[in-house]
Amino acid sequence: MAQAIRFYETGGPEVLKLESVEVGAPGPGQARVRHAYVAVNFIDIYFRTGRYPLALPNGLGSDAVGVVEAVGPGVNGIAVGDRVGYLMGPQGAYSDVRVLPADVLIPIPDGVSDRTASTLMMKGMTAQYLFRQVFPLQGGETILYHAAAGGVGLVACQWARALGVTMIGTVSTDEKAEIARAHGCAHTIVTSREDIAKRVRELTDGKGVPVVYDSVGKDTLMASLDSLQPRGTLVSNGTSSGPVVIDTMLLAAKGSLWVTRPAMLHYAQPHAHMLAMADELFGLVRAGKITGEPNQSFALADAAQAHRALESRKTTGATVLVP
Repeated sequence: MAQAIRFYETGGPEVLKLESVEVGAPGPGQARVRHAYVAVNFIDIYFRTGRYPLALPNGLGSDAVGVVEAVGPGVNGIAVGDRVGYLMGPQGAYSDVRVLPADVLIPIPDGVSDRTASTLMMKGMTAQYLFRQVFPLQGGETILYHAAAGGVGLVACQWARALGVTMIGTVSTDEKAEIARAHGCAHTIVTSREDIAKRVRELTDGKGVPVVYDSVGKDTLMASLDSLQPRGTLVSNGTSSGPVVIDTMLLAAKGSLWVTRPAMLHYAQPHAHMLAMADELFGLVRAGKITGEPNQSFALADAAQAHRALESRKTTGATVLVP
């Protein structure tokens, strides 16, 4: 029997239950993967609380790394013993072993450890599509990035440095500011005591930035808009503080601004495109330009505790479950 986290109703972390489940042989087009590490992402909290609806009961998590134990008929490019990761699978990654579609699996290359891959599968690929596709950075830009000491944020700090981009990052504490700067963030704004838009204007000689990447949402919306240059772009890639509601007349008044709400699904398909994204990410890892290790680890049975830590904003970098 396998072990998996299940939940039968939406609510707080206490709804997450560890259960024994049957995991059979993979069917056509499927693979069975034994997990080494399972990533905990903020989107998991959205599913648990019902902000993003799921049919219940259900599992949780879509991001893990491990080794292929078996493959079903018709599977090509993946073999037993391969180290793989995934970020687009169906919910259920919070488990020690599972069966899932083989076409979501991404081979992990030599020179990239399971621990590193576990921090970068979702978070690194998120940084890739934000920086290389949604608003493609060429180098030389100055950008504003919210939650710079978070899981995606620390990857973004490193990717910005690798591209020659000056990143202004917001953080909640001085300790997190130190961590962000150590990872390549050029300037930090401590939101508990600094005015975000005012500081951005100071750092850019009054010009503002061409793009803001905002995963916080409601609490930072106005500061994000006020930090942009005319015809600048707000990339609203998360709503950890609440949903974003924008009056389009406000966009005109503040400089004919653009707003996009991207989703990984629309940037990582088809599968060949996902593999190309991973190649770019892992190329930077092997070149030593991006590093990653989990900053917080919890046993699979302690998934609720991991959620409480993430929601409290006391974590930095990546958080993983270890089956």
